[in-house]
Amino acid sequence: MRDVVIVDSVRTGLAKAFRGSFNLTRADDMVAHCIDALLDRNSVLDPAEVEDVVVGSASHVGEQDGNLARLAVVLSALPITAGGMTINRFCSSGLQSIALAANQIASGQSEVVMAGGTDSTSMRTRIDPGKAEQNPILLEEKPDIFMAMGNTAEVVARRYQVSREAQDEYGLQSQKRYAAAVEKGFIAEEIVPMAATMLKVDKQTGEESREEVVVDRDECNRPETTIEGLASLPPAFEEDGTVTAGNASQLADGASMTLLMSADRASTLGLEPIGIFRGFTVAGCEPDEMGIGPVLAIPRLLSNAGLNQDDIDLWELNEAFASQCLYCRDELGINNEIYNVHGGSISIGHPFGMTGSRMTGLILRELKRRKKRYGVVTMCIGGGQGAAGLFESA
Repeated sequence: MRDVVIVDSVRTGLAKAFRGSFNLTRADDMVAHCIDALLDRNSVLDPAEVEDVVVGSASHVGEQDGNLARLAVVLSALPITAGGMTINRFCSSGLQSIALAANQIASGQSEVVMAGGTDSTSMRTRIDPGKAEQNPILLEEKPDIFMAMGNTAEVVARRYQVSREAQDEYGLQSQKRYAAAVEKGFIAEEIVPMAATMLKVDKQTGEESREEVVVDRDECNRPETTIEGLASLPPAFEEDGTVTAGNASQLADGASMTLLMSADRASTLGLEPIGIFRGFTVAGCEPDEMGIGPVLAIPRLLSNAGLNQDDIDLWELNEAFASQCLYCRDELGINNEIYNVHGGSISIGHPFGMTGSRMTGLILRELKRRKKRYGVVTMCIGGGQGAAGLFESA
């Protein structure tokens, strides 16, 4: 098997769902924008060398129905000869896309592939969702597989005694760490600004207007957050619950794409990689506690790679909910100082399909800044799964 390198990874800024700057922007347009940015930033690469594009999305309805990846290819500056494949493993879709692309290259089937993900949560206001036809056997025998994600977070909090106070403290940490990363200029290097038309609605009159904007930053961070403010928020999913809008990931719109190729091809082109793909794995768990999935996926990943947990220099675990972030961290015994060091989806937002690609770019840049070697990107997945990817700094 050949070494596969990550040459570059970019993303849009993340906009608040429904009332943010991307509330009229299509997911395929956001992906095409990221594809074009990768081509611009790596101009030595002939676009005709990109053989395939893999895009993950957690929602395949409305504007995101059909083969979104192929639509983005045609919208982009790539030639018509580039293929496109759309996949769905819910919140790990962006990471899964990278793993599929990497394995395609490692096996010798391709030389250059782009992979990543997207989701437009705002799209829900522009579609007729229709009726979901759930499997009647599962509804009878395993209804928890259809449980809302927020309710699974409550299950984790209760089952594993994760207090409201601890969840709020973690939410505050995420906001503060992300704000510090912005202040240091670490986040801006990930983002490729994108022009968009935004729908604005006057709160008092209901009058609608449209405004041309440029999304060049993330809109979700609340650096002024206090522990007192978080403690005052009501439960979001259950009347007597502990999961709130302040200790859960924010709904957002955005896209991210990553450029992968064989190490030999990168060397020939004179491109300096930011990282090396070293492995990916998944594991299943009970659907009602889907948040613990990383606890099962990570040991399998490390065993496959012949590594120990102490070999890992940085950890990025998607902040779906503070309850599961805390459980996974503490159950695995991960040092908080190398865990989600720049915050995560609680402070930045979580367009489900894109987050794995965003996290990959972030961890590789941070490994390089710290002159460290190994990083793990991991997340829980709706329906009861965990996924984990291993990367080495180049």
